[in-house]
Amino acid sequence: MKENMLDVLMYLFQNYMDDDVDADPDRESIQTELLAAGFPSREVQQAFEWLDSLVDRQDNPLRFNPGSCRIYVEQELAKLDVECRGFLLFLEQSGILVSETRELVIDRVMALETDDIGLHQLKWIILMVLFNQPGQEEACAWLEDLVFDEIPVYLH
Repeated sequence: MKENMLDVLMYLFQNYMDDDVDADPDRESIQTELLAAGFPSREVQQAFEWLDSLVDRQDNPLRFNPGSCRIYVEQELAKLDVECRGFLLFLEQSGILVSETRELVIDRVMALETDDIGLHQLKWIILMVLFNQPGQEEACAWLEDLVFDEIPVYLH
């Protein structure tokens, strides 16, 4: 089974981030389940570190000038193709993301050990970030429908 850290994160989100889950398993039992499911130990550990960092970054949000324009650096351009950057811009213009949340998404993308991110993977990352943001329930629900139902998004 060739799995990467994003696969572990997606599995965690699908199985543990649901409001209907009654049990509140501890980290050790979740890790044991992930290993039993066939995820490599290294990727499991990286996924938990990624989530820990997501929580840490929420406590220290970046502040932006509302009139500022986002310029991507070379490393970000290499990881996020035009389609992904366009989707981020669409979400920001639609009010789904604010500048601070967009930056958190880009930070979490850059924290992944992969060369590039596809649009489907980016949607999952955005969903995980929004899920962990207080007051973003409506945006999270909209994106969740998009991710799970693959509703087409029209950018015009």
